[in-house]
Amino acid sequence: MELSSFIAVAVMAGLITITLAGNFYNDMDITFGSERAKILNGGQDLSLSLDRFSGSGFQSKHEYLFGRFDMQLKLVPGNSAGTVTTFYLSSQGAGHDEIDFEFLGNSSGNPYTIHTNVFAQGKGEKEQQFHLWFDPTTAFHTYTIVWNSHRIIFLIDNIPLRVFSNYEAYGVPYPKSQPMRVYASLWNADDWATQGGRVKTDWTKSPFIASYRNFNADANMVGVNPKFTTFGNNGQAWSTQGLDAAGRNRIRWVQSKYMIYNYCKDNTRFAGRLPAECKRPKLL
Repeated sequence: MELSSFIAVAVMAGLITITLAGNFYNDMDITFGSERAKILNGGQDLSLSLDRFSGSGFQSKHEYLFGRFDMQLKLVPGNSAGTVTTFYLSSQGAGHDEIDFEFLGNSSGNPYTIHTNVFAQGKGEKEQQFHLWFDPTTAFHTYTIVWNSHRIIFLIDNIPLRVFSNYEAYGVPYPKSQPMRVYASLWNADDWATQGGRVKTDWTKSPFIASYRNFNADANMVGVNPKFTTFGNNGQAWSTQGLDAAGRNRIRWVQSKYMIYNYCKDNTRFAGRLPAECKRPKLL
């Protein structure tokens, strides 16, 4: 039986586990930017570009409810001030859920800012920002979102930099019921992205180009009937994934040396009334 026929039969039967290598032709749709988004090398690579007329972006063909999502990125080199490159999950609608990696460019010689955020039922304001311990423009690095019913983990090259835990017991909304697609984009945000908008995009350096490859979704994919189809090869280890002792040591190292903003420390912004999850013990 051909693989496609096998998959069709198995999906009709319910939940299956298979392993498929990511291919941008099969996995993604270009959403904006026309020819500025290019799928290359038989679907193994994808580049996004930004010029003064438009940016570009893509989204996954499928929706997912929990999983592990890996993408390798090489960010815009040189003077990237004003640009924002993204890799994130999102549902749709006013009460949407969203899990964000946003990469805020900077003037040459200054580091990128890694901006993370979590939205649940349309409410975000849970930002943490980091600099990096490497240059993200010279080589590909793997950016990962693990999303399960217990926690969300942001990782870079399998090093955790943030955990957002499920604190629903304390009245904190958590994204758990809305299927989300994978999105990526490259766009101009020089009104806020670099040093609060003080440094503008230098269009003489355009087009700006970011590169993506090796997408993998080991996740519950919203399928037919409706059922969920599981793609991956690790037995859904992500479904209970947390941090072991080594992971806790690594996240402490990242946050002590490279975190530059934490909403849970911003008493001025919240007028001394920090969000409820900030007052609870960490659940890693």
